[in-house]
Amino acid sequence: MNHKVTRESYDSSTVHENRFVRATLRCRPWVSSVWRASRGRPHRAARTDTVTGDTKTLRRLVTLWAILPLWLILHSAIRIPHSALPADWPNYGQDKGGMRYSPLDQINRSNVKDLRVAWIYRSGDPVSENKTTIECTPIIVQGVMYVTTPFCKVAALDPATGREIWKYDPYRAVRRPSNAVNRGVAYWSDGRAGGARRVLMGTSEGRLISLDARTGQPDQAFGSSGEVDLRAGIERDLTGMAYGVTSPPAIFKDIVLLGFYCGEGPPPSSPGDMRAFDVRTGKELWRFHTVPRPGEFGSDTWEEDSWKDRGGANAWGGLSVDVKRGWVFGGLGSAGFDFYGGDRKGQNLFANSVLALDAQTGKRVWHFQVVRHDLWDYDLPVYPNLVTVQRDGKPREAVAQVTKTGYVFLLDRETGKPLFDIVERPAPASDVSGEAAWPVQIFPIKPPPFARQYFGEEDITNISKEAHDYVLREFKKHRSGPIFTPQSLAGTIELPGFHGGANWSGASFDPTTGTLYVNSNNVPWLNTLVEAPGKKCPYDHTGYFRFIDAEGYPAVKPPWGNLTAIDLNRGEHVWQITLGEFPELTARGVPPTGTENFGGSIVTGGGLVFIGATMDEKFHAFDKSTGKLLWDHKLDAGGYATPSTYSTGNRQFVVIAAGGGGKLRTKSGDEFVAFALPGR
Repeated sequence: MNHKVTRESYDSSTVHENRFVRATLRCRPWVSSVWRASRGRPHRAARTDTVTGDTKTLRRLVTLWAILPLWLILHSAIRIPHSALPADWPNYGQDKGGMRYSPLDQINRSNVKDLRVAWIYRSGDPVSENKTTIECTPIIVQGVMYVTTPFCKVAALDPATGREIWKYDPYRAVRRPSNAVNRGVAYWSDGRAGGARRVLMGTSEGRLISLDARTGQPDQAFGSSGEVDLRAGIERDLTGMAYGVTSPPAIFKDIVLLGFYCGEGPPPSSPGDMRAFDVRTGKELWRFHTVPRPGEFGSDTWEEDSWKDRGGANAWGGLSVDVKRGWVFGGLGSAGFDFYGGDRKGQNLFANSVLALDAQTGKRVWHFQVVRHDLWDYDLPVYPNLVTVQRDGKPREAVAQVTKTGYVFLLDRETGKPLFDIVERPAPASDVSGEAAWPVQIFPIKPPPFARQYFGEEDITNISKEAHDYVLREFKKHRSGPIFTPQSLAGTIELPGFHGGANWSGASFDPTTGTLYVNSNNVPWLNTLVEAPGKKCPYDHTGYFRFIDAEGYPAVKPPWGNLTAIDLNRGEHVWQITLGEFPELTARGVPPTGTENFGGSIVTGGGLVFIGATMDEKFHAFDKSTGKLLWDHKLDAGGYATPSTYSTGNRQFVVIAAGGGGKLRTKSGDEFVAFALPGR
């Protein structure tokens, strides 16, 4: 199949040339007839008058030889074979900046309805309960796919057939944590033909593992027998504390860059520092204190010694890399304890910040904090997308950070300054003894929020009178208000909830149009502080509880899940649709409600947005321009992961993990399912 240069071309610089290219393409039938005549092959529409035909042919031949060199150059430029397009998905976010965009267009708007299952890989991990999940995005590099299974084993697959090439179990000699989760692996090579190739994986209990990409065996030159103990060298005792890696490492040159999953309880808790390691030896190269120590930049945002033994402020959702600048970017989470900050008064840098570091030294380049003194667990749950937008008719490199609060912050990549105006607004005060909620929070003027930010009585569910009446009674027992209403001893309704807005699902970006695609949740949660006498932190909380009706559906009016397309050039929504449904409610006459969702989207040169994520266990393809659903497929378990797309043997595939389970508690599965067009 040939790829035509259109407004959906991968290189946005070609857009301005398209009118000339299309004009040239219109000449191709005439050129073809002349070419055939020159080779003694009459065109099917050739004249029967031989004298007139020969004369016209001669004239055309003279013209052809004059323009032939230019035509050959244009022909080679505009006819890009499908096999010549970037065929791999080599990083978690496709490119190192995490756009999640592929120019592949063999699967497109006109034929996506014909997609069929091409192969299924079953890991064989036991999934009898609804607790296991697969959050892995497959990466595809040089004709091999690398995935992680429900039990966090690493497998190499043939991307054309799903045949297993090798499998490595990191828990052969180590007990696997019951809550182990992994979003995938990273790939590195030394760039030489026949040289070193490595697959790198972090584990949730704190190891960094390097495997030979050809064999799946540990790299004996890396750390100790292929592993680095990430807990070693931490100055506090981590016994019984969460500390590890759940998102794939990022790679810059010969450096492995890590963000961490860590404790978010009261001190002492595990640190959220970003760290870097030598990809060949496993030696630690640098460590950035995300909770600054005395004398470090930002230490004055922590009163007295409240920085000590502090957890959180961690880039648990992964990292993105600007290869040109040599910078690494992270979106950092809240500081521990999530819901009470009386023992950490201040603005609390670098919690809830977009952070840019020099990838080779770990030195801070800039930061931008989006939530001050977080009391709501409003993490930045994912890396920022590195994008290029149009401002005043010129390209501008930027970072786009999606948030649990439902906002997109668009920042200049060089300076961290907002590209749309930011305003400060007063935030509600806390009535909890000892707390000092930050008096103002910041809000971008553009783009508008993609998730709800308020739950009042008028927002109570309307799916039935019984559901409404039940929720109304519960609503009156708790505190409710606008976004940033503090936690309380009476119990507070939180919307956006603990799962967002956006979550680690993140966003995809189309560089040809400047459009960002983000899926989000509109599910309220209940949280109640309780006194904890005798403890270092005077308060604890009762736990994480969705605010639901008597049947278990969210307490707020639908939609409960959305997919939104946002024009980052103008800061405006292009479209927003309901994402997912509960079939049993649809059968009762309730319009599709959307569902809570985990797992992100990708966007392609074929004009499509692919996403699973929903509790109805469907994999979807939407028209990227309109949001119209063009195709869906019921998976055997929920696709709670971000898919990827690739080409092998001149055939485009789209693959997604069907692991179910996890936080959405639907049935679990162990499959990776690949789709392709039939007959190719």
